[in-house]
Amino acid sequence: MNAIRPWRTIERRDCRQIMVGNVPVGGDAPITVQTMTNTPTEDVGATIDQIRRCEDVGADIIRVSCPTEESTENFDQIVKAAQIPIVADIHFHYKRALEAADAGAACLRINPGNIGGSDRVAEVVRAAKANGCAIRIGVNAGSLERDLLEKYGEPCPDALVESALDHIKLLQDHDFHEFKVAVKASDVFLAVAAYHALAETVDCPLHLGITEAGGLIGGTVKSSIGIGSLLWAGIGDTIRVSLSAEPEQEVKVGFEMLKALGLRTRGVRVVSCPSCSRQGFDVIRTVEALESRLEHIKTPMSLSVLGCVVNGPGEARETDIGLTGGGNGKHMVYLSGVKNHHIESEDMLGHIVKLVEEKAAAIEAGETTAFDPHAVAAE
Repeated sequence: MNAIRPWRTIERRDCRQIMVGNVPVGGDAPITVQTMTNTPTEDVGATIDQIRRCEDVGADIIRVSCPTEESTENFDQIVKAAQIPIVADIHFHYKRALEAADAGAACLRINPGNIGGSDRVAEVVRAAKANGCAIRIGVNAGSLERDLLEKYGEPCPDALVESALDHIKLLQDHDFHEFKVAVKASDVFLAVAAYHALAETVDCPLHLGITEAGGLIGGTVKSSIGIGSLLWAGIGDTIRVSLSAEPEQEVKVGFEMLKALGLRTRGVRVVSCPSCSRQGFDVIRTVEALESRLEHIKTPMSLSVLGCVVNGPGEARETDIGLTGGGNGKHMVYLSGVKNHHIESEDMLGHIVKLVEEKAAAIEAGETTAFDPHAVAAE
């Protein structure tokens, strides 16, 4: 269902590819979804537990802050326990970067200009090379260098790009090229303009984000506008949705963005109506329940849930599984776009979950036809 059409195609920006651990970033690699732990890194157990929850919802890469010597003391335990690459977040203290690299970090998030002179940058580069670490240059409008603020008067796209280019030169001067760059801002217009300008200037992978975006709802909207517009323009190789919410929520929102643009297809894509008085069942509660009960499905597929027959059949024709509200508590189920059978309200939730799970299992088994319509209809 939902075959690719020319007007749905996004042409991604050409850039070179780097490796973050075993995950490729840039080039023709899938756009990766990242998040960041918020547990004290010194609490190894709590940090690993949070990483595990993020892995369960699909995180490709996760960042862990390393502000103190204690935070890197047992960093190797966190790296070994994680199933995805760990990025060590470093600010100012270059020795934390050395310790994290030696402990197995797949990437170091630094601003080379903030960790001291050229000799310290050289030490970090040597540690990164020796341990196969990538580096992420993280420019942020809230922490621009003083000389750039004096030059430009305020954070602006030119200032963010100049900061990024200055940091890039520090790494290139030491013959280091395994880096990606972010130019984040909490102002959507500023961030988007900076990324567009940077994308035209460099050939490295770009890490997208609208920093300090806000809470779950406001931050999701703000990030979707900013990150979404850049992705639509073909810009961006890895994303982090910065929310005042649990890291798992950042991952979920990130994947929903990519799914909406057809750039990633992990899990069930739900098409549902906002509901109205025509609805044959409680659409809002049904969608909430289905999203919760289908979180474990990683296989890409689409599910439409509409409360009545006005738009229901049309949407069902475009999805793998469709549910359309009918009269007298009896609803229509569509399989592969074709009306197949009816289901009573009391059996509806469990039945749809079962159909999704069966289709996922069939797809994973390599079956070309996930359903036997006759067998389903006879139940």
